[in-house]
This record gives sequence, C-alpha cells and structure tokens, in this order.
Amino acid sequence: MNFETNIIKITSDNIAEHPQVICFINPKHELYHKKIDWLKDQFKNGLTIKLLYINGEKRPVGFIEYIPGEYCWRAVKAKGYMFIHCLWTNGKKYQHQGLGTLLTDEVETDARNMLGVAAITSDKSFMANKEILIKNGYNTIAESGKEQLMVKQFKDGHLPSINNWQGELEKYKGLSIVYSKQCPWVARFIEEVKFVLEENNLKPLIIELKTAVQAQRAPSLYSVFNLIYNGKLLADRYISITRFKNIIKKEIKK
Repeated sequence: MNFETNIIKITSDNIAEHPQVICFINPKHELYHKKIDWLKDQFKNGLTIKLLYINGEKRPVGFIEYIPGEYCWRAVKAKGYMFIHCLWTNGKKYQHQGLGTLLTDEVETDARNMLGVAAITSDKSFMANKEILIKNGYNTIAESGKEQLMVKQFKDGHLPSINNWQGELEKYKGLSIVYSKQCPWVARFIEEVKFVLEENNLKPLIIELKTAVQAQRAPSLYSVFNLIYNGKLLADRYISITRFKNIIKKEIKK
C-alpha cells in the first residue's frame, strides 16, 4: 500500500461535513435528508458508519455501516454479534490494495468483546460480495438463494441464523411494497414511483418497516425493499422506474 489512509467515524456532530455518508445521492436532492434522519435515530442503538479516505482524494474510497445484531435491519437473528449492513470500496485505482481489510478491521475491533461479526453477502447487486469477507477469515454458515450469511466468530456460543422470510411472503395479497429507510435509494424510490402507480391505477399496500424487529421479520432476507404480488417476491432491492414499469407489464397486468 503506497498511500496513506484516514478512517473517520460519522456522528451526529460531523455528519454534515461528510455528505458521501449517503451513498451516491446528491446532498441537494430533496430526499437526501430521509437517510440522515434515519441515521441519527439509529445512532442511539449503536449504529456505526466509518468512511475511508485516502490522502489527496476528496471523496471517500470505502464505507462500512454496522450495528449490534439485535438492532440489525436484515431478516436474521444475530444477537451477540456485530452485524455489517453495508461494505464497499470504490474505484479501480485502489482495487486489491487491502481497503476492504482496513474496514473489516474496524468492525472487528469494535466487536472484540462480542461473539463475533456477521454479515449478509450476495452474488447480486447492492450488497457486498462474499469474497471480500472470505479472505478476511469469515465463513458461510447459511445460504438463501444467492445470499449468504457469513460469520467470523471470536468466542464459543450460538451462531446467527436466517429467519423464515419466505413464510412472511404468504401474508401479502395483491400488490405490496414493504420497505425501510435503511437504504437511501429505497426511500427515494418510494417517493419517485408514485406517478407510475397513478398512471397504472395501482393502489398497493405500502408498509414502512420502522424498527429493527420489523425488519428482521421482513419478507426477504435483504429486508429493506420488498415488491410483492400475491405472495410472490418480484424484487428485493432497489429497482429503477423503468424496471418497475416492466414488472407491472409482465407480472401484474399480463
């Protein structure tokens, strides 16, 4: 590593100085504040966000968000573990330079008195790929489709587990959108999709998951976004307006 790094912990006091804490959304966007409000509310539960800067670069090149497992916003049981919500590094210039390891070192240090660290990884978009954790000593202990529950255990004790999110799907009839503001893009989508719903005369059941307990009982493992039609999960993470229109044509108005 031929460069110097600086990792900054985001707090309510310095969050305004680091607009990139909301991933890839312009701070001037009218919906930017939704995630800011969510973050400030979750700090009291031990939510931690750290940004990785490289000296000479204006924007952070790495990001990690984590929280004690009992407060995590995924469909898992992970009490006693620190749980990683999001982990990313950005830019080809700094690939394979150990930036991911610097960020996992941070969460592991903060979890040193806990049973370990857990995370959901995915072969799909919007979530960390399992390879970044495998090379840092994490093991896959459960899988659900293309998602993996991964753990690095520090002490003997119970392991985290995946909740029965598939069983939750059966409760939803008609068109439903179940979401949380843990992902800023999802919170943005809920506002921006309203005109499409009006154009297609659709009146879905829209439910906001407002607590971690509700998120842990979500009808998908990722939890933060669930587009459901008659018990079928059509999308489980942020989608574009164009894709939403295509889903309407293919799945709902066929």
